[in-house]
Amino acid sequence: MANELTEGARTIHGMTPKEIVAELDKYIIGQDSAKRSVAVALRNRYRRNLLPEKMREEITPKNILMMGPTGVGKTEIARRLAKLMDAPFIKVEATKFTEVGYVGRDVESIIRDLMEASMRVTKQKHMDEKYVVAEDLANEKIIEAIIPGSKKRNPAQGSTNPFSFIMGGGQATYNRTTEKIDDKAAHEDSQTELARSQVREQLKAGLLEDQYVEIDVVDQPKDNNLDVSQGGTISLGSIFGDAMPKRYKKKNMKVKDARKILIEQEAQNLIDMDQVTTEALENCEQNGIVFIDEIDKIASGSGFRGGVDVSREGVQRDILPIVEGSVVNTKYGPVKTDHILFIGAGAFHVSKPTDLIPELQGRFPIRVELEPLTRKDFVRILTEPDNALLKQHKALLETEGVEISFTDDAVEEIATMAELLNEQTENIGARRLHTIMEKLLEDISYQIPDVEDKNIVIDPEYVRGKFSETIRKDDIDRFIL
Repeated sequence: MANELTEGARTIHGMTPKEIVAELDKYIIGQDSAKRSVAVALRNRYRRNLLPEKMREEITPKNILMMGPTGVGKTEIARRLAKLMDAPFIKVEATKFTEVGYVGRDVESIIRDLMEASMRVTKQKHMDEKYVVAEDLANEKIIEAIIPGSKKRNPAQGSTNPFSFIMGGGQATYNRTTEKIDDKAAHEDSQTELARSQVREQLKAGLLEDQYVEIDVVDQPKDNNLDVSQGGTISLGSIFGDAMPKRYKKKNMKVKDARKILIEQEAQNLIDMDQVTTEALENCEQNGIVFIDEIDKIASGSGFRGGVDVSREGVQRDILPIVEGSVVNTKYGPVKTDHILFIGAGAFHVSKPTDLIPELQGRFPIRVELEPLTRKDFVRILTEPDNALLKQHKALLETEGVEISFTDDAVEEIATMAELLNEQTENIGARRLHTIMEKLLEDISYQIPDVEDKNIVIDPEYVRGKFSETIRKDDIDRFIL
């Protein structure tokens, strides 16, 4: 019926929408509608792969457009998705691309970058499968480097002496000589093998990890990049590198470091790059995801269009065929973009989604509006996620023996300050918390390790004392005309 999913995309495709949302909830507070839309879109890709081939080709992904002020979690959703999934994923900024004929990156480079990401994912998957065998080969090379074997004897030594037919008695003398050589070589080989078996046991026990050893590593040529434009380069090293035999150089390093390099080299030698390229192409076409950030910056206003607006609209026109479905040539082969999922995101402060050209609007049928963050959201951001800001700063100070703790009232006060500063100045969302936390702990971080009290408690009064002047100053400025 349906062919199996590519291995590289099973990690996230095996999760239900609820499980994907639960995973995102560990790092992103609120924005349930955006997380639900992304989770459903990803699950639909899994469902599509279960359909018969004829039906599967007809179903195209439903692209998503996320709208909301800066700092509310749009880019963070993309970052966490990238870490969650093994499928090809790239995040690009729309502002890096310009219309054809202008200086800047060509929009087709988006798909080339996605194909490169697919190659990395697929190649790493194949290398992971070979690591067990590669580790054994790497250990044997380390053993050989520690206990070098005896020089190989000339194979001709074991053959019949060509002069025996001419000189009588030469055969007997020759045989006696070779017997002595063979006995000596056999003795040396047995001694070498005994020593290597002892080293092998010591390696397994981890007793030689810090011993230095000299190994042969691949000498990677430096890429001589030929600049074709500001956005793209051609690597001359990569063009001619595959045609030339690999060069090796001697390197002296610890056994634990040598093992990592040798395992990578051996795994690289064991994989079939033709198979990797074929799987990567399919993985890119069927499971690839492109996150286009700052898409609102290429939207033109509804009034007179001139100057930079012309270039912005040109970028939209260039992006349109890729989103609609086209074929982009890459160095690994042509890539069809019909089934690649595109997620657009933008603040849309100045422009509106309707300022995008109608054809591009129609290619993003799912619209999700992210809500501005409130004081309660700030409290949750500070405390709940696995990478919460308070946890990060506590861990940083603990490295120098200082224990810092925040009272519940202090956390509420920090959230209140963030909300006030966002109201009084620019609303930068959760990024305001980074500014506040750095200012709040600046004196403590500066005084370490000379600080006397190693157990510091941050209370509401401490927070107000740090920001009283800032809040009061900005509050007065609001009423000055």
